[in-house]
Amino acid sequence: MTASTLHIHNTLTRRLEPFAPLQPGHVRMYVCGITVYDLCHVGHARMMLAFDVIYRWLLASGLRVTYVRNITDIEDKIIRRAVERGIPIRTLTDEMIAAMHRDLAAIGTLAPTAEPRATDYVPQMLSMIGRLEEKGLAYRAAGGDVNYAVRRFPGYGKLSGKSLDELRAGERVAVLGDKEDPLDFVLWKSAKPEEPADAQWPSPYGPGRPGWHIECSAMSAALLGEPFDIHGGGLDLTFPHHENEIAQSEGASGGPFVAMWVHNGFLNIDNEKMSKSLGNFFTIADVLKRYDGETLRFFMMRTHYRSPLNFADANLDDARTALRRLYTALDSAAPPSAGAPADRIDWTDARALAFRAAMNDDFNTPEALAVLFELAGQANRGDASAAPLLRSLGSVLGVLQQAPRAFLQAGVSIDEARIAQLIEERAAAKAARDYARADAIRRELMEQGVVLKDSATGTSWVRA
Repeated sequence: MTASTLHIHNTLTRRLEPFAPLQPGHVRMYVCGITVYDLCHVGHARMMLAFDVIYRWLLASGLRVTYVRNITDIEDKIIRRAVERGIPIRTLTDEMIAAMHRDLAAIGTLAPTAEPRATDYVPQMLSMIGRLEEKGLAYRAAGGDVNYAVRRFPGYGKLSGKSLDELRAGERVAVLGDKEDPLDFVLWKSAKPEEPADAQWPSPYGPGRPGWHIECSAMSAALLGEPFDIHGGGLDLTFPHHENEIAQSEGASGGPFVAMWVHNGFLNIDNEKMSKSLGNFFTIADVLKRYDGETLRFFMMRTHYRSPLNFADANLDDARTALRRLYTALDSAAPPSAGAPADRIDWTDARALAFRAAMNDDFNTPEALAVLFELAGQANRGDASAAPLLRSLGSVLGVLQQAPRAFLQAGVSIDEARIAQLIEERAAAKAARDYARADAIRRELMEQGVVLKDSATGTSWVRA
């Protein structure tokens, strides 16, 4: 693998592969978004940030990117929540979409090229269902639903890597009902008498609504064509959602669907799976009451997107301290000269090349952040070229773009008694010629936004 070639782990083949767009210079990427019945939680943040970083790196690599991230705005949980609250479905979904956009803006995600709502693409879904029925891959069940016949599609199971019998034994397979096989899944759900009118659409199969899986197949085909380059989402979507998308799309078109499948790893809370029943369920809004959005973003980038991520206050606190170290280096450096180009990166610089090599290795953000800390150290030692490059490379990852002084002072309370204690400890360390400890105390205070000033009469401090 060369540093100049982007390699991505393809879930379908289970290996790193060199990436080249199917259309030279143009990447088409689809990511499964949120089902908008409630506020976004930190697991959603993990997924959104993972693919935001991928999007940013593709753009930084000089590629044109069409990034589609859908919104599921019709689904059983949405219908139940709207009925519980006594409001129209559209009122609920509009409210949740607005909240999602506020959360994503706070953590610095770029807007996708397109953000289609499932309810705007029902005709395309019905058209795809019709093609599947014509090919004998879909059938009308006795209860009025239209189902996909899994065993009629030869490639079923290739994404999850399991045989049909192994999948059938899995816990997530639905009961038989009026299906020919328990693995068969719903393409069109017939309307139920108790469901509200705004949960129904007319169709050749009678009033009803689309199944979850057909939504993404139809929207991706409409907006990106087939095949396209990258399909992404959380690891939990590999089966059944993405497996079913492949069956639908390839069954309908007769050709390949996606070149590369990319999945981000799971998020745990204090080493346990996040669950409302365990009382460890956090929305993004909950977290933003205690931590700023950039700290949350930086925290998540410290773990590779495919690895499990443990969400804990101690880890967020550590991330905030580390991010302050980078901002402190920028704050201490000389300001950029007037007219200096903003965020222009010299990719012949060895440090920028190390950053590129990390990102081209399956978007290895931990290694890329290590380059940023190396640059911060160089800036602190007086290297005038380090701070501008630190800020520019940070912009590629969506961090370090605030005014350093403003970030360092935001929300920081000064414990004057603690500062006085540390100044005394530093004086004792200097008297004992323990200069390493004395320097460590100075750095600790600097990271807290406190600058020490030594004089003949003693040591004073000012807020950074």
